[in-house]
Amino acid sequence: MEFFTFKISVIQLFRYSKLHSMEGYKYRDDLKQRTKQFVLRIIKLYQSLPKTQEAQIIGKQLLRSGTSIGANYRAACRARSNAEFYSKISIVIEEADETMFWLELLWEATIVKQELLQNLYNENEEIVKIMITSRKNSQKK
Repeated sequence: MEFFTFKISVIQLFRYSKLHSMEGYKYRDDLKQRTKQFVLRIIKLYQSLPKTQEAQIIGKQLLRSGTSIGANYRAACRARSNAEFYSKISIVIEEADETMFWLELLWEATIVKQELLQNLYNENEEIVKIMITSRKNSQKK
């Protein structure tokens, strides 16, 4: 019976080897840093928004969803199972999509010029794509 348990553990180690390889750690650390830098840019944007009521309301929503991306990605990196990882990455995707919505509102309501938000929006889009790919790959394990 113990041998069987060990065999399952070896199989599990094999399945998670890519995630826990040196390459996997570097990738996760790079993405942690990237999402953290994104969060800092969201904070700076919020600080620079006009003090009008609509800008502050949209800005607070943007701040909540935007900062959640970095926090939930870090939580996903600490996941104890594929199911937990999938769940946390799904939250990151939802929050990133919501962040895109608030960025779109800022420029469509002419609160901030689109060209000032475009790089941040593009980075957000890339983060969404990366997280969707990570979620898909986690299902294959």
